[in-house]
Amino acid sequence: MKGAYTNPRFFLAMTVMLAMAAALVQAQGTRVGFYARTCPRAESIIRSAVQSHFRSNPNIAPSLLRMHFHDCFVQGCDASILIDGPNTEKTAPPNRLLRGYEVIDDAKTQLEAACPGVVSCADILTLAARDSVFLTRGINWAVPTGRRDGRVSLASDTTILPGFRESIDSQKQKFAAFGLNTQDLVALVGGHTIGTSACQLFSYRLYNFTNGGPDPTISPAFVPQLQALCPQNGDGSRRIDLDTGSANRFDTSFFANLRNGRGILESDQKLWTDPSTRTFVQRFLGEKGSRPLNFNVEFARSMVKMSNIGVKTGTNGEIRRICSAIN
Repeated sequence: MKGAYTNPRFFLAMTVMLAMAAALVQAQGTRVGFYARTCPRAESIIRSAVQSHFRSNPNIAPSLLRMHFHDCFVQGCDASILIDGPNTEKTAPPNRLLRGYEVIDDAKTQLEAACPGVVSCADILTLAARDSVFLTRGINWAVPTGRRDGRVSLASDTTILPGFRESIDSQKQKFAAFGLNTQDLVALVGGHTIGTSACQLFSYRLYNFTNGGPDPTISPAFVPQLQALCPQNGDGSRRIDLDTGSANRFDTSFFANLRNGRGILESDQKLWTDPSTRTFVQRFLGEKGSRPLNFNVEFARSMVKMSNIGVKTGTNGEIRRICSAIN
């Protein structure tokens, strides 16, 4: 990443991305600098809170990024994932392993002290996701703000979330329903360059997957290493890096691992085995013969698109004083 910031093409890409962001959000009612007058320290307060928790627990970064993704795909980016209660989104199976709610609560407490009733929980989560990428040495980008918080949170709505066994065709359909294309899919799943997965979500690939053996898309040399980490009938809650060798840095190593048969989740590895998505993996890796894409820049572009799914603005929503409770 170091050289990217001095590359003229990088700045051109950033200019294009910001122009696209403006076009995407104009009709939504969000904009960069929404709190410039009403709460000028909003973004710095949020980043400070994320940094504070990140210093004591770096795993907070991928957790917040996942939380934002899971929030946007269900009822839109409205912080409905933060609401407590029986049968709310956070109680659903896809969300039970999410962590980092205390970071959002910490930021909200500080914001309510500085600017009561001004900054939405939805914007806090969106900005925290951006800051998480930046803190893991990824790109920093301008985030349009002005979202309001939703009032509905149902566990039953989480079936729209892509699953760890999902086919590429099914993943593409789910992304397309929100205006996200195949490149967006590959870029956003590339967020798995940071973070971990529980053994229970992929260990089935290591034992009796086909004809009594492991998933043939896993590199044979990698199978014993995974089996040692996740033994059969072992602790299913044990956490394993999603990007072997680079789990704490936001980079393209995740895509290189897919190319080498070292993807952890079945749905991730399919990005390489399916020709329609492999093309973008190759482009993010800058492989010879492909048209290279800057992963960080394209990830930021896709995040801006995703972060405006189902956005609530104006009187369509509320500003929660406590993120886990409806006013």
